[in-house]
Amino acid sequence: MADIVTVKNLKVVFNEGNEQVYAVNGVDLSLHQGETLALVGESGSGKSVATHALLGLLGKDAVVTADEMLYGEKDLLQTSRRQYTHLRGQELGLIFQDPLSGLNPTMRIGRQIGEGLKVHRHVHGHALKQAVFAAIEDVGLADPALIARKYPHELSGGQRQRAMIAMALVMQPKVLIADEPTTALDVTLQAQILALIKAQKVKHDLSVIFITHDLGVVANIADRVVIMYAGKIVEVGTTNEIFYHPQHPYTWGLLDAVPSSDDQRDQLFTLPGTPPDLHQPIKGDAFAPRNPYAMPIDFKKEPPLFQVSSTHFVRSWLLDPRTPHYQPPVTIQKRWARFAQLHAEQTNDPVVESQQAGGVPV
Repeated sequence: MADIVTVKNLKVVFNEGNEQVYAVNGVDLSLHQGETLALVGESGSGKSVATHALLGLLGKDAVVTADEMLYGEKDLLQTSRRQYTHLRGQELGLIFQDPLSGLNPTMRIGRQIGEGLKVHRHVHGHALKQAVFAAIEDVGLADPALIARKYPHELSGGQRQRAMIAMALVMQPKVLIADEPTTALDVTLQAQILALIKAQKVKHDLSVIFITHDLGVVANIADRVVIMYAGKIVEVGTTNEIFYHPQHPYTWGLLDAVPSSDDQRDQLFTLPGTPPDLHQPIKGDAFAPRNPYAMPIDFKKEPPLFQVSSTHFVRSWLLDPRTPHYQPPVTIQKRWARFAQLHAEQTNDPVVESQQAGGVPV
């Protein structure tokens, strides 16, 4: 499958006075044509910074370097600000986390949605009005003429988020980046917005990068999942691999923190400790101080990405063949058993069998 976005060895350092923040450190990303790729991690993991670097949205205090950063065949490292403005206006759509900060409070909704068409496509008059109304209707907002006349504060939270989506899609971009689009919404509205993004992806043949701190919301929307921690990718795989065959202790923690209908626990699991200070380079594995499975090597040397399958990679010394026998949490063993059961219906995979038996995956 062709890649529409390719990023290799992306690094982002912020200069804060006499200090530096190593926000993203050596990230490789690829977005396949027509897929939804979820970036998941806690606040400060680097997921939003990485995508904002891709979009050219970071300020002058950010130093962005990469071996390669491509949109199709276009080299984004050689792209001027003016060219970036054109790309963001026509090729790359962005849904912000907070609609109130993403929408101009002094501008009517219709004008904001139509601004890109007016500036980049030179659409005016009746044609512009009809295009705006169609975009509003397309995201499930009734009475587009009324919505177009309103200011952001006159809309509900769900309506504002739909208006943001309309603004991102009216230019018919090829790539849509949704940055925590459901964070400020209640559970019912979250489900509606997720369903809307999923439907719009199919309708407009989009490739989507979906950013979230909540692993639970990506299960029904993503094709692949990237887990980020302290500016690095620690696990990447298909949605099934991440949910039913997870290998990194951080991913285990994120999964255990997701509530389920059959959950018998009195309280949800929480990861101990806090993410590391990124004001200085980290020695060893950044997750080691919070990792109950940490070994001495974790505090000395950063693990490489170990390959579990052709689509599944994990940055953890637990996958080194020399690692002593270990037992993952019972909740994760149940997920592995489910994965093995599903996989056995299609093929025999010795890696799955080894892990299901509690052995070290190789």
